[in-house]
Amino acid sequence: MNNYGIDIWSDDNFVIENGLAKVNHDCKPSLISIVKDIRKQDFKGPLLLRFPHITEKQINTLYNTFNSSIKEYDYKGTFNAVFPLKVNQLPNFIHPLINEGKKFNYGLEAGSKAELVIAMTYNNINSPITVNGFKDKEMIHLGFIAKSMGHDITLIIEGLNELEMIIEVLNETKMESPSIGLRVRLHSGGSGLWAKSGGINSKFGLTSTEILEAYELMEENDVVKYLTMIHFHIGSAMNSIKPLKKALREAGHIYAELKNLGATNLDSINIGGGLAVEYNAYERTRFYSLSEFSNDVIFTLKDIARQKGVDEPNIFTESGRFISAASTVLITPVLELFSSEYAIDHLNLKEKNPPLIQELHDLLRDMSKKTAYEYMHDSIDHMESLLTLFDLGYIDLQDRSNAEILTHQVIKKAISLLEIDHYEELKKLDENIQEKYLLNFSVFQSLPDYWGIDQEFPIMPITHLDKKPTRSASLWDITCDSDGELPFDIKKPLYLHDVNLNKEDYFIGFFNVGAYQDTLGMKHNLFSHPTEVNVVFKNGEVVLEKILESQKIIDILEDIDYDTDEIRAILRKNLNDHNYKDIEKYLNENSYLKTIWSYHE
Repeated sequence: MNNYGIDIWSDDNFVIENGLAKVNHDCKPSLISIVKDIRKQDFKGPLLLRFPHITEKQINTLYNTFNSSIKEYDYKGTFNAVFPLKVNQLPNFIHPLINEGKKFNYGLEAGSKAELVIAMTYNNINSPITVNGFKDKEMIHLGFIAKSMGHDITLIIEGLNELEMIIEVLNETKMESPSIGLRVRLHSGGSGLWAKSGGINSKFGLTSTEILEAYELMEENDVVKYLTMIHFHIGSAMNSIKPLKKALREAGHIYAELKNLGATNLDSINIGGGLAVEYNAYERTRFYSLSEFSNDVIFTLKDIARQKGVDEPNIFTESGRFISAASTVLITPVLELFSSEYAIDHLNLKEKNPPLIQELHDLLRDMSKKTAYEYMHDSIDHMESLLTLFDLGYIDLQDRSNAEILTHQVIKKAISLLEIDHYEELKKLDENIQEKYLLNFSVFQSLPDYWGIDQEFPIMPITHLDKKPTRSASLWDITCDSDGELPFDIKKPLYLHDVNLNKEDYFIGFFNVGAYQDTLGMKHNLFSHPTEVNVVFKNGEVVLEKILESQKIIDILEDIDYDTDEIRAILRKNLNDHNYKDIEKYLNENSYLKTIWSYHE
């Protein structure tokens, strides 16, 4: 049995019981039961399962942990949080998040005009909105409109030109200005894969000189009263907390200096995101707890405020991965095992076979547990010799086929007989026993961070978990791109089960995919997004809500600006020239294909 590191990455959101991966909540349904319920409704292919209760759990954990630290240290500021929309903007995720965060006044962070429109439309009116990223005058106008709607909105300036535009819009419109934040460029950097988003050479933020220039400009234009926030960000998914402590001290002193200069309404420090999610299924890579994180933030800022004689600031965070990653699971069926051609029923021995072929046959027939390891090695040696004989022209293609089948069967039988308890012995033979699993999904659509930046994701089958997986697995997607593969890694080996797909289904789950993957996914090869489903629990039962079906072919083509009416017309014309009636009859029996060239009513 292999638990696939579930005790490392799942945070008790999922458990293994009776050989099945289960949702550790309420009635504890198995993932396979959810998949079967969806497939009964004729939704096939890959599925994206969203669990809003996990999002709610993360929001509760974030607020409760920080508020506990505030109470422990008798901290005078408040804790506030916003969700960065860039991490996942999709409505099936965002609507439950807004609803579940209402009791905490959990808000949204926007980094573009479209994201700001989402925040203005759906954010709870008492919850904060922060606006990051480079802003033009139109976006700043939107911020003023949001303020006039009653939103608690803060425009966080990334450069002096943005402050100048805020002053221009304020003078032109005579509307009340949103709150203003200053993003500061700290010398302190982060840790982990995305550390470059912090530090003195980062893309965003004001240097010390620019902070002073900005303050002078605000004084000259009487807008210091709108300055309420200092913002910094030292990196996403920090694996160590040490850089945060240094950044907090640096930002805390900047906050205190501006307060003492006369920024009387400055009352908040936004520490950005950075809380890590455990993606590794083999060893822990995050070396701190959320409690340690919150205690360090509270203690450090309280200490600086005391030293400088200023009010303890309210604290804002913009953690995205921590809130969203665990809430989404990608489930994809295995379409094919590429060793299926090595099945014993494909064996076609001759009346007289080359001696090494006969020896392979004898190894398979005579193998016992005692001889399994020796015979497995012998079969591999025989196979190498037979390949050499084929290259030299001494055996034919039928002999080679028989050699491959027999060698595969010997290895398979040996593994079964040995019942290896540890995988060290298997690792020595990985190149010879490796299995290729063809999965019904696109890496580029569903796991773009794996393809783009080698991001790991926890992977495991959702059934057969009471059986020993013995196949060292490489995973292939259905694109025609050689990059659409998760190859076997000897350092972090993935073992899956040897299954007969003609007799049973086998599904693979990819976990912690709720952050960034949806919105970064691309239409490489013009594959659609998976069918999305929100899985909720009501009165002890599983309810499937907001099923968003994968796109039809014609809709994908329309998305990339093809004239779909023209496509239909050309296809129909060409079909009319080639026995259209016979083809039309076939299409009418296949509703999916019919949608390609059926005109909308």
